[in-house]
Amino acid sequence: MKKFAIEIKWAIISLIIFLAWMTLEKKLGYHDTNIKWQPVFNLLYVFPTFILYLLALLEKKKKYYQDQMSWKQGIISAIIISFIIVFFSPVTQFIIHEFISPNFLENTINYTVISKKLTLAEAKEYTTLTSSIWKNISDGLSFGVVIGAIVAYLIQSKTIDTSKSN
Repeated sequence: MKKFAIEIKWAIISLIIFLAWMTLEKKLGYHDTNIKWQPVFNLLYVFPTFILYLLALLEKKKKYYQDQMSWKQGIISAIIISFIIVFFSPVTQFIIHEFISPNFLENTINYTVISKKLTLAEAKEYTTLTSSIWKNISDGLSFGVVIGAIVAYLIQSKTIDTSKSN
């Protein structure tokens, strides 16, 4: 467990920041009056994600690898963070849809029908807590791994002391 303490710490920080971001979205009206812009605003979350992975991997490099971290070591750390975040995805989605924005799914269904993207039946079938959880899992893994790979590449040590273990 101690080997992954940094990843656990940053995954928890990431979960808290994500819930704060969802609260911000709600407060700015992206879960009701400005719902049509929610997907665009949600994409901006890539920037905090990048910063969080950068800080996490810099800490791992400094404290665990004594400033000598390979790309492979960095990407493994990023993948672990991503999996921890994804593991808690059902909990975060429950918090979002029960406490932060309980009308978000209903508002999404209404907007989808009004904008003639789907029928009411299709929108109700597609827009559920379960689908939100699966989308969050998919996004968490894909964005986490890709951003983690980029960050690991950017901060990898140029020369690695091969006497240090993974």
